[in-house]
Amino acid sequence: EWNDYKLKWNPDDYGGVDTLHVPSEHIWLPDIVLYNKLCPLHERRFSRLFLPSSVLLLFALFFSSPGTAPSADGNYEVTIMTKAILHHTGKVVWKPPAIYKSFCEIDVEYFPFDEQTCFMKFGSWTYDGYMVDLRHLQQTPDSDNIDIGIDLQDYYISVEWDIMKVPAVRNEKFYSCCEEPYPDIIFNITLRRKTLFYTVNLIIPCVGISFLSVLVFYLPSDSGEKISLCISILLSLTVFFLLLAEIIPPTSLTVPLLGKYLLFTMMLVTLSVVVTIAVLNVNFRSPVTHRMAPWVHRVFIELLPKVLCIERPKKEDEPSDNDDQTPTDVLTDVFQVPPDVEKYVGFCGKEYGTDFDIPALPPSRFDVAASGGVGPCFGEPPLPALPLPGGDDDLFSPTGNGDMSPTCCGDLSPTFEKPLLREMEKTIEASRFVAQHVRNKDKFESIEEDWKYVALVLDRLFLWIFTIACVLGTCLIILQAPSLYDNTQPIDAMYSKIAKKKMELLKMGSENHPPGFASAVWKYILNWMRTLVNEDDH
Repeated sequence: EWNDYKLKWNPDDYGGVDTLHVPSEHIWLPDIVLYNKLCPLHERRFSRLFLPSSVLLLFALFFSSPGTAPSADGNYEVTIMTKAILHHTGKVVWKPPAIYKSFCEIDVEYFPFDEQTCFMKFGSWTYDGYMVDLRHLQQTPDSDNIDIGIDLQDYYISVEWDIMKVPAVRNEKFYSCCEEPYPDIIFNITLRRKTLFYTVNLIIPCVGISFLSVLVFYLPSDSGEKISLCISILLSLTVFFLLLAEIIPPTSLTVPLLGKYLLFTMMLVTLSVVVTIAVLNVNFRSPVTHRMAPWVHRVFIELLPKVLCIERPKKEDEPSDNDDQTPTDVLTDVFQVPPDVEKYVGFCGKEYGTDFDIPALPPSRFDVAASGGVGPCFGEPPLPALPLPGGDDDLFSPTGNGDMSPTCCGDLSPTFEKPLLREMEKTIEASRFVAQHVRNKDKFESIEEDWKYVALVLDRLFLWIFTIACVLGTCLIILQAPSLYDNTQPIDAMYSKIAKKKMELLKMGSENHPPGFASAVWKYILNWMRTLVNEDDH
C-alpha cells in the first residue's frame, strides 16, 4: 500500500463515498521488483527443484549452484490484475496474487539435517528513496528490523521444510553516482529440512548396512560366503550413492553429511574384504605349505584368546609325549588287541629288533599229539589221551598238573616255526607303519586346527575393531549436524491458522469418534481428510 496525493477527495462532495475499487491499470503503480529474480534460463535448469510455499506473496525458492546471476526485469509476475482499493485520504491498497521466483545458494554440508537461509530482496527499480520511501508495514520508526516479516496466517504447512525464521530488514544503499538513497527490503527465510523421510529411507538403511559389514567377521570361514557377503554389501552401498546423487543438487564445494557416511561405510566394507581375504588365507594353511612361527603360537593361541574371551575346547584324547611304544601298544591302538596280551610277550618267542620283543603264537593242541593226552599249554587242562597208531608212546609224557609242559613249545619243528615268524614280522611292520601314519595324521590335523584357531582369533579381533569403528564413525559423522541439537520450534505451525484448524480437527476426530460400525466409518473419513491435507501440502 502507498499514498498517492493525486487520488484524494472529500467524501462529503461525493455523497459520502470514501473508498473506490478501480482497475489497477488505471492508476500509478510502484515498480517494486525482486532483485535476485531467477532468469528463464535458470528457471528451466532448476525446474526440478521447485519448492512452492504460500506466504504474504506466493513465492518459490530455487536452489542453484553458486555463481547464478540474479536479474530484475521489473515484471510483477501477477497472475490476475486485481482491482486496487482507493481511500479518500489518498491511501491505495493493492494485493494482487503474485508468484516470485528466486534463487538460493544451497549448502549441503549437513544434508539431510541441513538448514538453508535464503533471501528475497525487493526494491524500486527506477525511483530513489526521496520519491518512493520503501518501508515494511510492521516497521517501527526507531528500527529497521522486523522479527516476523511475512504473514503466515494463510500458509499451508510444507511436508518437506519447516520455516524457522522470516525476519526482514530495511536497507538504504548509496551509489557513487547519486546522492539519493535507494532503499530496499530483504526478507531472510530460514528453512529447516524435515528429516523423517530421509531418516527412514536413507539413514537407517545405511547404518544397518554398515553394521552388517561387521557380521562378516562372525561368519565362519569354512562357510565360503564371507566374500559374497562383502561384495553384496558393497553393491548395496553403490545403489545408495546413486540415490543420493539424484536427491541433492550437483555441487563440488562440499561433501554432504550423508555422502561422508556412505564413503566411510564403503571404505569400511572395502577394508573388510581385504581383511577377510587375509583371514581366509590363514584359515586354509597346512603344514605342507606353511610353518607356524613361535611368536604366532604365543600371541594368537596363548595370549589373545584370553583377552578376547575365547576358550578353546580341550581335546578328549591328548596324544602321548612318549613316542616309544611297545608292539603291544601298537597292536592295542591300531587293531584293538586286548591289553592282557602282554602275558604272552617273551613266551615261546624270539627277539626282533632292538626296541621290542615280538610274541610268538602258541601251537595248537591238535598239532602235537601225546599218548596220554596233549600237554596243557598256556595253563589249559589236559585232554584225554589219544591213541597214536604206529606212534611212540615215549615221545610225550603226560602231566597231571595244570602247569605248562616244558616241551610244549620247545619241540616244534623248524618247518612250523619259520613261516609263522615271517608272517609275524610282516604283521608287526605293517602295524608299525599304520601306527606311524596315524600319528602323522593326528599331528597334521592338529597343526591345521591351530591355523583355523588363529583365523578364528583374527576374526574375533577384527569383529571388535570394526564394531568400535562403526559406532565411532556413525556418532562422529551423523551427530555433527547442528540442527540435531536445536530445539527451536518452527514458526509456521505457530502462526498458520490453517495448520491449527487441521490439527484441532484431527485431534477432535481421534478423541471423539463413536464406537462400533460408526467408528470404522469415522476412521475412513479421517483418513480421507488426511489424504486431502497431504495433497494440499504438496
